[in-house]
Amino acid sequence: MNALFIGRFQPFHKGHLRFLQSICNQYDEIIIGIGSSQYSNTSENPFSHDERKMMIEKSLNAIGVTNYRIVTIPDIHNPPKWVSHVVSIVSDFDVVLSNNSFTKKLFSEKGYVVKETSLFKREKYSGKEIRKRMMQNKSWEELVPETVATVINDIDGVKRVQEASH
Repeated sequence: MNALFIGRFQPFHKGHLRFLQSICNQYDEIIIGIGSSQYSNTSENPFSHDERKMMIEKSLNAIGVTNYRIVTIPDIHNPPKWVSHVVSIVSDFDVVLSNNSFTKKLFSEKGYVVKETSLFKREKYSGKEIRKRMMQNKSWEELVPETVATVINDIDGVKRVQEASH
């Protein structure tokens, strides 16, 4: 059985990692869909899909999770056609894992099995909180896997977040 887990991963954080680690033995393959993949260098989407993919791969590989595949899913800004768009990119999944109410609604309406993901300290582990801390020059590194902090520092990601927010 394969699971589809879609997120923007701006950036990939410890909440994502903990969730994926907790379910990796429940599925043959976890298909990780990088949503809004065409966006980067904005305050809401500062990191490119390649950077996000690198963050995910390095984090999962570091903890020995190997039964995953990453796909990029660009936005089409057309909710009635979004599920068909996603299925045109990746169709070999049995269940959708999401806490996003809109994603759950759209996939459920099309007859897909949707399971909510467990949340781990959501108020702390969120891309929005991490980007906010970066903009304010506050500590953020403890919210992401060490491998992600390294990627962000290597690409001068904090400066990018700060410049994109102005």
